[in-house]
Amino acid sequence: MSTAVSVEPRIKDVEVSDETITARLVDGRAISVPLAWSWRLSDATPAQRANWESIGDGHGVHWPDVDEDISAAGMLAGVPARRSNVPAKRSTRRPGGGKRNGMTSRLRTVAGRR
Repeated sequence: MSTAVSVEPRIKDVEVSDETITARLVDGRAISVPLAWSWRLSDATPAQRANWESIGDGHGVHWPDVDEDISAAGMLAGVPARRSNVPAKRSTRRPGGGKRNGMTSRLRTVAGRR
């Protein structure tokens, strides 16, 4: 009989310096990535960087002041945030029945936000 053990990385604490984003995991590991990987945190003040909250039972971190989300899995996989060149307000309606790349825009909701 085998016992299942969760090996999914979960963040216990996070610190953002002028050069790195460091997440300490519940299993004792630490992950550090360059601050430049998050343009929102790069542009944020020290107070905004310090104001974070755990999301998804520690699977990620959210900075409400700058609307940034980073996951432990993304940090481990080496996935930096992409800077969007899209204007802040944009209609999600598309010609052809509201479909976008063959999927309705409703399917792209993440954490209750579009």
